[in-house]
Amino acid sequence: MKLGLQLGYWGAQPPTNHAELVAAAEETGFDAVFTAEAWGSDAFTTLAWWGSSTARIQLGTSIVQMSARTPTACAMASLTLDHLSGGRHILGLGVSGPQVVEGWYGQRFPKPLARTREYIDIVRQVWARQRPVVSSGPHYPLPLTGPDTTGLGRALKPITHPLRADIPIMLGAEGPRNVALAAEICDGWLPIFYTPRMASTYNDWLEEGFARPGARRSRKDFEIIATANIVVTADRGATFEAMRPYMALYIGGMGAEGANFHADAYRRMGYGDIVEHVTKLFRNDRRDEAAQLIPDELLHDTAIVGDAEYVAAQLRLWEANGVTMILVSGGTPEQIRSYRSVLARNQLG
Repeated sequence: MKLGLQLGYWGAQPPTNHAELVAAAEETGFDAVFTAEAWGSDAFTTLAWWGSSTARIQLGTSIVQMSARTPTACAMASLTLDHLSGGRHILGLGVSGPQVVEGWYGQRFPKPLARTREYIDIVRQVWARQRPVVSSGPHYPLPLTGPDTTGLGRALKPITHPLRADIPIMLGAEGPRNVALAAEICDGWLPIFYTPRMASTYNDWLEEGFARPGARRSRKDFEIIATANIVVTADRGATFEAMRPYMALYIGGMGAEGANFHADAYRRMGYGDIVEHVTKLFRNDRRDEAAQLIPDELLHDTAIVGDAEYVAAQLRLWEANGVTMILVSGGTPEQIRSYRSVLARNQLG
């Protein structure tokens, strides 16, 4: 199993220690560093900035939101970063949710699967640079024509020759149809809340995509890059207590009430009643009460918390169920180094 550092997105202010964390990850032998975006900091700028101080580690986005950029703008950013890094870029994409897409980007959210398919096709046309980029739409027609245009649009190829035509694309996906789409047209899947308990279900979704005509990959060469909250500690109870507010936010308050894909992921895990109660409390500004409703078993499903031996055993379980890279976060360089120590001690790294 490979190891990646998840820097995420910024809060109210830029973090002050990400340079140290990235340096520790590069020095310790991490395979990749990933950045994210929500509706504040963007993923590409921070990834390029911190990536400029590295020489080996892969540079991934987990994730960039499709509605933030046209497909060609996204392809331009990726080919630029791939050149600057010497071919170390990984493009992680996702549709986000209607609250962000329509409220922040001013774009339409419906038909996310069709939009994703069309978006990725255009991105790959840019990187291939075999002919001028065209798309019949309906979501991203190129060249754009119609009564509200000049009619002067012209199909173009990128001026800059991409370093690679096959920059890996990973899809952030949570529902069965989107996971199947990742298996069909992408190089990997980026689950934010993964549990090995549902591995057989995930496999069914993935196999549906692999079985489609023209599928890009098979299970043998497909990546599952899962985020996990990993804490090596002798006090699981205290750690779980600290995690509850974060989990209540994602389950109860992230996205629109009727379209929270993180909440749906936990419903599929069997926590439907808890999701409903947490959502109701969170959206009535009773966030502390919502957090206290999060049970230990829910946290146990998607986090790895315990002593070094327990953490290593769980990582073996995740690896046995198909996870090829695990993304971890850390507050200090020492914590970053400790992850590699656990893996190395148990012959996982």
